[in-house]
Amino acid sequence: MEPTSDTAISEPAKKALHETIERTVSSSSSIQQQDAVLSQRIPNSPDQPKEEETSPMLGSGEYANGYHFPPKYPIKEQIQWGLKAYWDFYNTGFGLFFTVYALNVIGWGFMIVLLLGGAAPQMCWVNGVYNCDNINSPRRIWIEIDSQVLTALFSATGFGMAPWRIRDLYLLLRYRINKDQKALRRLAGVHRAWIRLEGSDKLPPTLGPKNIEETTMPYDENSVPYPLETIPDAPPTGVRAPPSDLRKFDMITWLNIIYVIFQAALSGVMWFLSRYNRPPWTTGVLFALTFITSSTAGIIEVKQVLNVKAIEGVQLTKRDIQRLARDKELGIPHYNNFHDKDPEEEERKRAEKAARRKSGFFRKSEKTALESV
Repeated sequence: MEPTSDTAISEPAKKALHETIERTVSSSSSIQQQDAVLSQRIPNSPDQPKEEETSPMLGSGEYANGYHFPPKYPIKEQIQWGLKAYWDFYNTGFGLFFTVYALNVIGWGFMIVLLLGGAAPQMCWVNGVYNCDNINSPRRIWIEIDSQVLTALFSATGFGMAPWRIRDLYLLLRYRINKDQKALRRLAGVHRAWIRLEGSDKLPPTLGPKNIEETTMPYDENSVPYPLETIPDAPPTGVRAPPSDLRKFDMITWLNIIYVIFQAALSGVMWFLSRYNRPPWTTGVLFALTFITSSTAGIIEVKQVLNVKAIEGVQLTKRDIQRLARDKELGIPHYNNFHDKDPEEEERKRAEKAARRKSGFFRKSEKTALESV
């Protein structure tokens, strides 16, 4: 009977022992899982290898959220998609208007270039005399007609956009003179594609126009645009662009205002003076000044927008996701940056270009010194 009693007593003990072992194993497993999670949240110590970092690293081209920039497509595919997208745009009312306007600018602009370049010498004959500068020659008459049409076309956009450009100047002056932060926040809301306020790079990466008003996370009011719903979309990369250099916005704003002034001067000269009493140099000079100011402002702004996109990323389309997955299976590499280019190769090209420029400068200096001797 004693063996039977020992067996009866040992069974519960064994069961309890097994449960203790299972709890111990489960506990150690959960501790390992917690350590793994904490290792992802807590910054790595200097002893740990850099490969284990999970914070977004622009230099390495890897992001904590797994974001990848869209791949670079072949030129043929880009043209096909571009034509399809333009056709959809053309079928809208504004698209039709823009197409007609652009064709007129291109057509009349190309025509005046040909006339000024002497591409039609037959238009220089007047009463049997060949004189391209004769004011009554067909060439000069058509140059006048062409100039009037181009002035009207450029005035439509120049004066049409003037109210918005004056608004930007008004808000900018309020900020520069009165230190009005709300005026600056309004400007950031209008130009949300590239203006980033001081401290905006410290905002939570998930904060965007859809949740800004409901969020309970604290943030600096002066680091977000006004109204709140004009805050930029949450960056796909999880990294926000640094604060913008407002001096560039100063330059863009003043160039746009100067463009409007030059356009008004050009219109006044063209419409209030005839071709007989108008100084011949005024048209060419004012046309050049309007082109330079408007183009410079546009180039600066586009460059700022692209710089922000290169940091914050762009939304992936379904086509982008499918192409990245397909190319990954095929072993086709894509660099995780805005232009899908090898950063080391680009850096090498820039270094070579700088070296050539530097060596060329020294060769020119040596040549000048030898000639002076």
